[in-house]
Amino acid sequence: MGRTYIVEETVGQYLSNLNLQGKTFVSGLLIGQCSSQKDYVILATRTPAKEEQNESPKHPKAKLDNLDEEWATEHANQVSRMLPGGLLVLGVFIVTTLEMGNEFQNTLRRLVFAVEKSLNKKRLWNFTEEEVSERVTLHICSSTKKILCRTYDIHDPKSSAKPADWKYQNGLSASWLSLECTVYINIHVPLSATSVSYTLEKNTKNGLARWAKQIENGVYLINGQVKDEDCELLEGQKKSSRGNTQATNHSFDVRVLTQLVLNSDHRSTATVQICSGSVNLKGAVKCRAYVHSNKPKVKDAVQAMKRDILNTVADRCEILFEDLVLNEIPEKKDSEKEFHILPHRVFVPIPGSAVMLCDYKFGDESAEEIRDHFIEMLDHMIQIEDLEIAEEVNTACVSSSVNTEASLDNTDDEQPKQPIKTTVVLKIQQNIGVIAAFAVAALAAGKRRLKKISDLLQRMEDQLDQTNVVRLPDTGKVPFEGHDHCIRCWSCETY
Repeated sequence: MGRTYIVEETVGQYLSNLNLQGKTFVSGLLIGQCSSQKDYVILATRTPAKEEQNESPKHPKAKLDNLDEEWATEHANQVSRMLPGGLLVLGVFIVTTLEMGNEFQNTLRRLVFAVEKSLNKKRLWNFTEEEVSERVTLHICSSTKKILCRTYDIHDPKSSAKPADWKYQNGLSASWLSLECTVYINIHVPLSATSVSYTLEKNTKNGLARWAKQIENGVYLINGQVKDEDCELLEGQKKSSRGNTQATNHSFDVRVLTQLVLNSDHRSTATVQICSGSVNLKGAVKCRAYVHSNKPKVKDAVQAMKRDILNTVADRCEILFEDLVLNEIPEKKDSEKEFHILPHRVFVPIPGSAVMLCDYKFGDESAEEIRDHFIEMLDHMIQIEDLEIAEEVNTACVSSSVNTEASLDNTDDEQPKQPIKTTVVLKIQQNIGVIAAFAVAALAAGKRRLKKISDLLQRMEDQLDQTNVVRLPDTGKVPFEGHDHCIRCWSCETY
């Protein structure tokens, strides 16, 4: 007996209404929540077509060999940022004009493994052994309306397809429970001067991994109480005449207490690290998580909240780095520290559901841009008046040319009253090649950011061609007049 997928009826309507527009197939993502007994699918969204694909739809192929796997995984990365705690990309779907055999099964198999591999690279957390490791693939024939549902074990690259049940239910997520939490962060990430191959993004992720352990090991208070993880989240709630638990309040307040290890058996050591800079992240982040209402456990709710905390901080950093590359301006001289506003979180409800999705907004982005991004990534209409912007003041301070002693100092640096939004990519000495390293990340940006890709690639080529004008460490030689940044002047013996 395979797994059972309980699916929101609106998902079925969405899939049946997909217009192939002369194409052989349309692929997309299935979004929902896993549980030990069954999985819940509350949303489906097709992968946006590339502009060049839109321009020439006249010659559809009867095969799926033209499915752009890389584009599909990039879409999955963007959509995963828009999911609060408790929601995951559960799998992929394909709607085709023909009932294909092994061809579409092999394509779906490759796609579901590629999506999960790509998403796993960005996570600060790992799945537990108890969690469900199966992901779903769904094939729908547009002409016969036949549905074929299969699952694969993503932990086993050689796993074969297993049959699964696909059942629709009305109002599936209307009674889901939400958890809300505000987390105050003050994270100091040193940028190693010795690991020259590390990009700013990779350095920051390594630093966040240390902070993630504190979040994982924290104590979580639900409505001011510490509850046993195996207890039901709704324990103590009133029951209806039918015996079902009725939540008097669908929202729970969560507080996080990070532990200080004072046990004498635990030894800690100070590490002296040679740094070329540092990143300080400060502020308060709004976090939300959702769990199904079918006897959820406390441990499920806490786990969903933990992952939302980790995801939203990591996603904000990644979005900031992408924005710095896409909106690069000339470097300012004589500036050791630069402050940047991290993007604010924006929530929007799913019609007919208690669940809200999210996105991230910079101060100079309009509500219309956020709405358009929702529509492009999730293929669902939303109203501007439904946007809920979390009131947050979060900054990222990037310091360059920091000596070893500075990396051990107190990180409570005074912030300017009006943080300046400038680029720092080229100021970090260790990251001369950071533009090239961000190319894939930039391609993964939403369509509103993809418009700047061509300009970015041109700037990348120009800057990579000019690597011979990057200042080398001071050798004591004096540069020739008018050649302050010329590598030849700093290294030539006869100039």
